[in-house]
Amino acid sequence: MATLLHIDTSFNGDDSHSRAVTAAFREAWETEHPEGTVIYRDLAADPIPHLDAAAYYADSAAPAFALRGRLIEEAERADVILLGAPMYNYTIPSTLKAWLDHVFLVGRTSITENPSLAGKRAVVVTSRGGSYREGTPQYGKDYVENYLRLALGDVFGLDVSFIVPELTLAPHVPAMAGLVPLFESSRAESLATAESLAKELAVQSAA
Repeated sequence: MATLLHIDTSFNGDDSHSRAVTAAFREAWETEHPEGTVIYRDLAADPIPHLDAAAYYADSAAPAFALRGRLIEEAERADVILLGAPMYNYTIPSTLKAWLDHVFLVGRTSITENPSLAGKRAVVVTSRGGSYREGTPQYGKDYVENYLRLALGDVFGLDVSFIVPELTLAPHVPAMAGLVPLFESSRAESLATAESLAKELAVQSAA
């Protein structure tokens, strides 16, 4: 039975652009996998604690390791990992960093020849208020995608795809009013990409 691990991190609730796109992905994936399993974590509503020394150095049988063990096992069970990762102050939400810190485990998920998550597909929805594309004034200041390519791809060995709804502040900032059509185009494209990619990955996970 196919399993999707879906993690949201935006604190904007129903107004969140990343949540809208992850919801579109999940809906399309569930349509293709009506008998599938979804493991859902809302790290804004129910954040996990930052990793401390007790959990970091604990043996896998120790009580202090219990949360790390659950989070790692959820990722290992998943065929696809779906992450909502809006840009906050040029980087990922601290709640997502806490999740990653728990899942980084030397000899199991990282720093080993065969990471336990290697080969799985991951889809990251990283929304941002402006644009950080080449040629824009903010180019080079995106520390979301570069970091997650390293953490998820290079360390965990995941096959990572990014969906980037951008210019989300355009409808709310008068100085960005002229960019509203580009925002609307980006949002529509992101929703369509989420649906098509979910169907593609659903077929792969069923094969």
